[in-house]
Amino acid sequence: MRFISTRVHGVIDYIVGVLLIIVPWLLGFARGGAETWVPVLLGIALILYSFFTNYELGVVKRLPMSTHLWLDGISGFILAISPWLFGFADIVWAPHLIVGLLEIGMALFTEKVPSYGRAAGGAP
Repeated sequence: MRFISTRVHGVIDYIVGVLLIIVPWLLGFARGGAETWVPVLLGIALILYSFFTNYELGVVKRLPMSTHLWLDGISGFILAISPWLFGFADIVWAPHLIVGLLEIGMALFTEKVPSYGRAAGGAP
C-alpha cells in the first residue's frame, strides 16, 4: 500500500539530501573516511537525481518516479550496510542504518505517479 504522495516524498528528498551531507559534522563523526563520505556522496546523489525526477519537486523532469524509487531503495540499502561493508561500525553505525532503513521504507510506500500524472490519466 503506497500512501506517501510524491509531493511529500520530494520535500523529504531534499531535506534528507542536505542532512546526509552535513550529518557527519553535526553528529561529530566526520573523520575523513567512509563514515564521512558515504552519507555525503549519497546525499549529493539524492539531491541530483531528485532534481531530474518527474515529480512535483523535480526541475528537469526526465527520470521516471519508478526509477527514482529504485535509486532510493539501492541508496538506502548501501547506506544501511555501509558501516559493516566499509568497516567503520566501531566508529559509528546508527545514523547510517536508521536513515538507510527509512529511505528503503520511503521507496516502498511512496506513490509511483505524481498527482499531475494521475489527473492526466497516468497509471497508478
